[in-house]
Amino acid sequence: MTVDGSLERLKREGRIVVVGASLAGLRAAETMREKGFTGSLTMIGDEPYEPYDRPPLSKQVLLGRAGPERTALPRRRDIEAEWRLGVPATGLDMAAHRVRLADGDEVEYDRLLIATGVRARPWPQADEAALDGVFVLRTRDDAAALEQKLAAGPGRVLVIGAGFTGSEIASACRERGLPVTVAERGAAPLVGALGGVVGEVAAEMHREHGVDLRTGIMVTRLEGDTTGRVRAAHLSDGTTVEADVVVVSLGAMRNTEWLTGSGLGAGPRGIACDAGCRAFDIRGIVTDDIYVAGDVARSPHALFGYQFLSLEHWGNAVAQAETAAHNMLSESADRRPHLWVPAFWSSQFGVNIKSVGVPTMGTEILIAQGSRAERRFTGVYGYQGRVIGAVTFDQSRWLQFYERLIEETAPFPPEFTTVDRRPEGNRPMPADFPDPSVPTHGPTITLSGYSPADRRMTFTPAHH
Repeated sequence: MTVDGSLERLKREGRIVVVGASLAGLRAAETMREKGFTGSLTMIGDEPYEPYDRPPLSKQVLLGRAGPERTALPRRRDIEAEWRLGVPATGLDMAAHRVRLADGDEVEYDRLLIATGVRARPWPQADEAALDGVFVLRTRDDAAALEQKLAAGPGRVLVIGAGFTGSEIASACRERGLPVTVAERGAAPLVGALGGVVGEVAAEMHREHGVDLRTGIMVTRLEGDTTGRVRAAHLSDGTTVEADVVVVSLGAMRNTEWLTGSGLGAGPRGIACDAGCRAFDIRGIVTDDIYVAGDVARSPHALFGYQFLSLEHWGNAVAQAETAAHNMLSESADRRPHLWVPAFWSSQFGVNIKSVGVPTMGTEILIAQGSRAERRFTGVYGYQGRVIGAVTFDQSRWLQFYERLIEETAPFPPEFTTVDRRPEGNRPMPADFPDPSVPTHGPTITLSGYSPADRRMTFTPAHH
């Protein structure tokens, strides 16, 4: 066998460990097997369930149309893996090539893929978070418990945070005919993800569908009764909202704490990796046997100024997992970069919202097609004279066109006139994103600078 042939054989054998048994972990494992990996494969997951799909949890499951057990991800093939489910990883020894588990066991690897994703940010006051009726929504168990509570017909639901998940929960509550109050510290729903111009449209949708929307406001305290059940929330304007169910939707936290002290470039922003998904260590040196994929990854993107991006996107998790798997089995000359253009979708109040690119980088927005008043439009975001992102409300046929403009770094405003251009589309206006130093609950894309070793990030609301 040639030297090259020997190297190729080594790449396709040995021990691969995947920490994170969800969408990215599963798709990576399937890709490895499809590409001829014949070695041992171990899948480690902190939940007791095999990989399942999360988007339906805030949609069909909350509406009672599908049980949580019906969210299992379809399998492309049998991955012939050893599953270690319900046992979180608690540490990594890079020198010894070992992953430590919560049950005291250690798993050895030749190559490691980290796809630990994110978890819901909890209510900051532990005693209030522990009240019966206070929920977050991220896992199958979260969705099952919340749906059961909603099916019982609570007097009022309070949703804290009007990002995408919070808005979808509010929409599901209204579809079930439940009274719902939404408290958002920003000026409008979705303002952190799509800016104030689009946020105004989202606010109108909430109110037209009967949501009691409170913006520019914080919840200062949750109050329970003598039996430990939540009964009310106190707001920063001095008012009180009585509620039987409170859903805390304050965004996500990346699951990196288990890597503390490991020497890997991991922190609250995620795990830094290069465009080929190889993890950096804390010195900014790239590793060759540890890879990262999915929501927990933080990688540079050529289209967006080589800034490190963290993406909480379903499609990105799949594409990045496939790239990571390919590169784990390839020699350096055959590796490829992960350059997926971010794309996201949400369904709320009967409207399909989709975006491409990085709207949060935009300083201006142009309503290029349709009309905001009709809830059917395309908004194009500009940054330093180029198209950087786009969002559609019930007009997704335009997304592919704008994705191409983003890839081509086309000028902004776009140099064309469209057939259905309305008066509001004649000129750009400020996109009206909130000050990035003020935490909001909407962004599904986080821009996190240029240093792979930068682990600084603080989010310290005394209360929401």
